Amino acid sequence: MTNRFNITVPVTYTSNGAEKTSYRRVGVAFLNDRTDGTGQVLNIKLDFPVAVDELVGFEPKAGDQDGNVTE
Repeated sequence: MTNRFNITVPVTYTSNGAEKTSYRRVGVAFLNDRTDGTGQVLNIKLDFPVAVDELVGFEPKAGDQDGNVTE
């Protein structure tokens, strides 16, 4: 299991008459074990200020080491 997740915002659009959703990367989150052994904590680092009402986290795709946009 990875400890890194891409943080994205969903973007809805219409293509050939069908509504679709793509996900644009706005940051990264790291899942870490707490130092006192009582569980885990999620640290989120945004690339820039984000004025949205929903964030979506995904495990990175294989080979996604440089943090490119996830779509």
